[in-house]
Amino acid sequence: MAGFLDLPERSPKPRERGLTHVLDKGLSCAEVDGLMEVAGDAVDIVKLGWGTALVTANLEAKLARYAAHDVPVVLGGTLTELAIRDARLDGLIAWCKDLGISHVEVSDGTIALEAERKREIVARLAREFTVFSEVGSKDDEKIMAPYRWVEEIEAELAAGAWKVIAEARESGNVGIFRGDGEVRMGLIDEIVHAIDPAHLIFEAPRKEQQVWFLKRFGREVNLGNIAPTDVLSLETLRLGLRSDTVQATQPPTP
Repeated sequence: MAGFLDLPERSPKPRERGLTHVLDKGLSCAEVDGLMEVAGDAVDIVKLGWGTALVTANLEAKLARYAAHDVPVVLGGTLTELAIRDARLDGLIAWCKDLGISHVEVSDGTIALEAERKREIVARLAREFTVFSEVGSKDDEKIMAPYRWVEEIEAELAAGAWKVIAEARESGNVGIFRGDGEVRMGLIDEIVHAIDPAHLIFEAPRKEQQVWFLKRFGREVNLGNIAPTDVLSLETLRLGLRSDTVQATQPPTP
């Protein structure tokens, strides 16, 4: 890398902070290799969205490509929810093991799942996998009070979740965002007053949302639902190489 600028340091991979959690909605193996060629150092984990893993024709080949680049893959939380609904969780666990998948997501944004039952599932899976749990509904009509967010996040971390994902969907207009995509700032403040942001992944698919979180929490904030085409853009935002975050990463005056 050219050394004529004093860029801020980034944590090396595998990271605990500054995670970029990427949403794969159906990339080809060539596209996976292209993403890794251009921005592999910035990709920390890839989620195969929703239930796409069950219908994609290149699943095992694609998993092999990600594994070759030391990028872990997690299946969409919706798939876990469906397995829970249909009493097929054991089958999903066995399938993940057969595929060599070491990360799983537990969510309840689609089906009704009792909080205690969800924590039991998180605890069970955490004995064999790295678990992401997700808090928040995909239904924009369901608004959860901030104290409930805090309670659920704390309980799921205590149950064994490695990180808790704050729901926003691919659209970025539910959960931690209002319908127009504006950040629910009061909600975020309530959450981080009680919980270290390092334990959270904020879904932030839109650039203006990414900028807000970077300015609020710094370049090492964990961000999720990032489109593959936006990974390099996000990394430039983290490093102050776009006008939106230049001031946030400016070195002190000597």
